[in-house]
Amino acid sequence: MAEEVQNFKVTIDGITIDVAPGTTILNAARQIGGDIVPPAMCYYSKLEGSGGKCRTCLVKVSKGSEKDPRPMPKLVASCRTTVMDGMEVLNITSPDVVDARNAIVEMLLINHPLDCPVCDQAGECKLQDLGYENGALQNRYEFDRRTFERIDIGDKIQLHMNRCILCYRCVFVANQLTPGREHGVLNRGDHAEISTFIHNALDSDFIGNVIDVCPVGALTDKTFRFKNRVWFTKPVDAHRDCPTCSGKVTLWYKGADVLRVTGRKDAYDEVDEFICNTCRFDTKDTADWILDTPTPISDTSVIDSNHYHSFAIPAVIQPDGKLQEANLEQLARTEKLK
Repeated sequence: MAEEVQNFKVTIDGITIDVAPGTTILNAARQIGGDIVPPAMCYYSKLEGSGGKCRTCLVKVSKGSEKDPRPMPKLVASCRTTVMDGMEVLNITSPDVVDARNAIVEMLLINHPLDCPVCDQAGECKLQDLGYENGALQNRYEFDRRTFERIDIGDKIQLHMNRCILCYRCVFVANQLTPGREHGVLNRGDHAEISTFIHNALDSDFIGNVIDVCPVGALTDKTFRFKNRVWFTKPVDAHRDCPTCSGKVTLWYKGADVLRVTGRKDAYDEVDEFICNTCRFDTKDTADWILDTPTPISDTSVIDSNHYHSFAIPAVIQPDGKLQEANLEQLARTEKLK
């Protein structure tokens, strides 16, 4: 008879939860949800080995475990640190964590250009959100920012290395989803950059997923570039019978036109199932798809400003004082009388 696995109790910002042994602090916080979930720019649950690069998910372990209650001497990366029974963790309730996160965001923005007005990632960029929540009002960096030329790495993908924060997500995608990897991190220190070997093209059938996993606008879809702002589009979940992948995607509409196709993402902006290049780039007609439902959008997202799940018919007050549902013509007449 198999021995029953005993769960661990971990407390994060005063909230206690039971989790399985081997769970990281970040994933334990995600099971609780809400504001106590640390941000993560490099960790991606679907990519093996990801995490530990950006340091935005640092937390303070104020109690190691029931057996050894000593606090950990330094802040730890929650995406790479597993919980222990009785562990107590501080995230947004720790001034040390808040100060460290502010400093990390400032460091990430040292070389990042102010491309938000022209960047296709604006509106769904996690660095943009971090900069708003934890960024300083003024950059103290006095030296010139590093700059790179834009590179076409394939006929559908463009690399803006100026925007890259070296999270390695695209490298893990190439390692784990494609038969041969042709790009990676070259050089070291301030000269480190994502690039291909002698500008080889990325042409594997699943390489388009580097666009979905990139947390900033460093890897962009050339078929969507400059066509529209994401908050003016309407995302709809759809599927098709694809022989290569699951065929489950999100279609981004502007009117009746499909401007782009992406993988379906969860609440943490991670793709549920990776899709092939055919679904992503070559099937941008509604007739190619079976539409499912409008894509759920967080009410804190700028995309939600133009995204409606339902429409409640308004009511007008009748002469007898009773409320009655109004049709659109009656509502229009009422508005004109005002």
